[in-house]
Amino acid sequence: MYGNAVDRPERQRRYPSYLTDAEWAAVRPLLPTPGWMRRRGGRPEGYCHRAVLDAIRYLVDNGVKWRAMPADFPPWDRVYAFFRRWRDHALVKEFHDRLRGQVRERLGRDAEPTAGVIDSQSIKADAVVGADSRGFDGGKQINGRKRHAVVDTLGLLLGVMVTSADVGDRAAAQILLRQVADAHHRLALIWADGGYTGSLVEYCLAALALVPAIVKRSDDMRGFVVLPRRRIVERLFAHLMRTRRLARDFERHTTSAEAMVYWSMILLMTRRLARSRRGRV
Repeated sequence: MYGNAVDRPERQRRYPSYLTDAEWAAVRPLLPTPGWMRRRGGRPEGYCHRAVLDAIRYLVDNGVKWRAMPADFPPWDRVYAFFRRWRDHALVKEFHDRLRGQVRERLGRDAEPTAGVIDSQSIKADAVVGADSRGFDGGKQINGRKRHAVVDTLGLLLGVMVTSADVGDRAAAQILLRQVADAHHRLALIWADGGYTGSLVEYCLAALALVPAIVKRSDDMRGFVVLPRRRIVERLFAHLMRTRRLARDFERHTTSAEAMVYWSMILLMTRRLARSRRGRV
């Protein structure tokens, strides 16, 4: 059942979010191996991983409710159980990181980055988001949550943390940058905007061995101006807003919101890998 159930010539691609054969060929070797296949116990999955991945991709791309999952997919509660298991055991991040390494290598880069860009995005929260994880961002005039993200120079996600919107960028950056630095030991340079100045600079240099480069907007600039490096992380946020599940924060827990961001980037990277595979044929 580990992928074989839908490897059939008669399989039809009913939705744009379905994994194509080229995407599945690139994705399948990178999937985390289930415990039962490594003889670590547990029951085998009742549904093929490709079918479950198609269901999660459909939900993230189209923004439907879990209970509104079309009948073409496995039952919604089984898909959600898969989503929850991968979220709680960090398997979605592991899968995402493997894909990112493949994309970087296909583009002639090392799998591990040496530089990144950090920024945050305030997003409105749905009514299901409780008061314990939502706040008001006075600068953006948004009541909801805030996504703090670090990307590499290609715009691929290195780490994300979701907080209430009233959490300051510097406070969240200390936690997020520590997580990213622990996972990517070659990371040495971080670009950021003027909101990350102050004590964060000293913290990065002393505790994380990261060199922060602050890209500021000069006082004589008028109107919209593309600033070096900062546009890279803005491109990530633009992609997230095109993913309808992420156009607003609908998740009760911040861990689910972070997992949705990883799934959105998985959707993007599998398509890039499929295009690069077709280009080599």
